[in-house]
Amino acid sequence: MEAKPSSLVIKVGSLLVNSQRFFFPSKNPLCSTCVLLSTFKSLTCSTSSQTQAETVSGDGAEQPANSVEVLRRYGCSDDDIEKMFLRRPSLRNADLSQLQFKLNLLWGLGITSNDLVKIINCRPRLLSVRINHFFDERLEYFMTLFGSRETLLKAIIRNPSLLTYDFHNRIKPVITLYEGLGISREDLVPLLLSRPTMIPRTSFTDEKMEYIRKSGVLKGSKMFKHVVSIIGVSRSQTICEKAANIEKFGMSNEEVWHLIGRSPYLLTLSVDKVQRNMTFVVGTMKLPANVILEHPFLLYNNLEAVLKPRWLLAGKIEEMGVCPRIKGSLMLRALRMAEQRFLKAFVSCQPDNVAAELMDFYAKAKCVKRLAMSSKKAVFKGFPF
Repeated sequence: MEAKPSSLVIKVGSLLVNSQRFFFPSKNPLCSTCVLLSTFKSLTCSTSSQTQAETVSGDGAEQPANSVEVLRRYGCSDDDIEKMFLRRPSLRNADLSQLQFKLNLLWGLGITSNDLVKIINCRPRLLSVRINHFFDERLEYFMTLFGSRETLLKAIIRNPSLLTYDFHNRIKPVITLYEGLGISREDLVPLLLSRPTMIPRTSFTDEKMEYIRKSGVLKGSKMFKHVVSIIGVSRSQTICEKAANIEKFGMSNEEVWHLIGRSPYLLTLSVDKVQRNMTFVVGTMKLPANVILEHPFLLYNNLEAVLKPRWLLAGKIEEMGVCPRIKGSLMLRALRMAEQRFLKAFVSCQPDNVAAELMDFYAKAKCVKRLAMSSKKAVFKGFPF
């Protein structure tokens, strides 16, 4: 009896999907996956969604009754499934053929069940939207960009929306824009990994280009890529507000922008944090405001956990008349030390009874929280930069 065309497509498609690891002993599994998916799509272009479901689940295999069984076949435990359903309840009633098809695409990329849980927790709607749009072309482009399959997988797990962003109108133009500004692809990769939302939030206006110029950072320098990427994803209004916030403590606009050029992550700090740290440095520690031009870590350090407790401990050491005392330039060094190194240098070196008293004092100082912090209302303004 002659086989029906649709049945033949199902069998061949099933063979390709379930046996890709045997047919493609390539050194580059991702390239093999691209070939597989391309062949699979060409074979199934005229079939219905029911045929897709049969192809993905395998010919002759019992069809899953619900999404729980589909996810179990993917390798997810009951705890994993519960976590995903809690994050995306509509997955319980998902279209089974579409769910199987999308999971097969993810499996072809090398995404495991543990990775899937992380992805759904990060992007709950991923399995509810179309992810096969320009799939082969997208993977080929990303493989060239990231350079290795492992790095690409890491990027997708950190930002699953790489599979859903508009490929031709968003992803490629943004990458081309950064390359046009002088950032190489080798430098772009760690930026994309550390800033998952860099692609959808990037924009460069004339005002932003002026900010980059004012920072004084040259192309090819170590900090250039950080200055460009942070300014690129930040709002112009926010950049202006944060620069003005530092400037009001008595520094010129030129000094502020040169500081940002040397320490661009200052633009990621909130206005409130910078104000509180500067107030403490200038008002309590009696240091000149321009000390941050040489020691920007004073703005990064946590006020309640580092700056204030160590300043108070320095006063306690002086009051007790023991050495070494934390004064002058040694104070700035002490504020920059890691916690264990700080305790070893100024507390553990003392006699046992003195060390115990200093440690007790220091622990209590670290427990003092900001006034009315528990009743503070969170104000969400969207993207933090």
